[in-house]
Amino acid sequence: MKIGFVGGGNMANALIGGLAGKLTAAKNIHVIDPNEEALQKLAQAFGVTTALQAGEALRACDVIVLAVKPQQMKDVVQNLKPFIAAQLILSIAAGIRAVDLSRWLGGHGAIVRTMPNTPALIGKGITGMVALPGVSAAQRDAADAILRAVGATVWLDDESLIDPVTAMSGSGPAYVFYFIEAMQKAGAEMGLTAEQANQLAIATFTGAAELAARSTEPVSLLRERVTSKGGTTHAALTSMEASGVSDAIVKALKAAAARGKELGEEFGRD
Repeated sequence: MKIGFVGGGNMANALIGGLAGKLTAAKNIHVIDPNEEALQKLAQAFGVTTALQAGEALRACDVIVLAVKPQQMKDVVQNLKPFIAAQLILSIAAGIRAVDLSRWLGGHGAIVRTMPNTPALIGKGITGMVALPGVSAAQRDAADAILRAVGATVWLDDESLIDPVTAMSGSGPAYVFYFIEAMQKAGAEMGLTAEQANQLAIATFTGAAELAARSTEPVSLLRERVTSKGGTTHAALTSMEASGVSDAIVKALKAAAARGKELGEEFGRD
């Protein structure tokens, strides 16, 4: 499989690191980016071929991964049009609807829109994916294999569901970091050193998440098992409920999903 990357940022780096020499040989990966320093680092790290702008090497690719900023996408794909024929277009840009990409590319139908998240940088990501009707079974398999190089994948039947996915997993790492920060602050205020609070908060999160991942039981039951009536955990959760923490989290995710929809409409106006 020959894969072209348009954009050589963090997520592209993560995907290339998961693909090069595994799903395909490094020589079969071509990266385009106007930043020459970024290209040199990719070439040195993985052995991929690079270029400052689109050319014939892109035309030879089976898959083209669009890894540029959403606000740059329309201009970027306009420059790619002369080099796109039947390739699968794989977008990892937030807020850019597949239908708008197709329109900008003159009706190109082989497009898969994805929403990965930053744990992909350590191979622990999860990606929501949706395909336009013009994507073949083989192309769908190729898209899945590429994103599975950096974590799990979840396929959706309706593109509108990408907005809830963005709210949950795309933005989700920030919520986890936010909660960890709050735990660290509480630990410091209760007398722990910053290092101790950091170690305890992060280990608790990673351990609890791994336990939930390995368990066949619902997380609500796992929570109940830690919560003895009248105990310390019960006191903490009772305080959270009184403060409306659960409702606030639900409200926050809905706000993120709504903003994702707004961005899709804003970016796709022209």
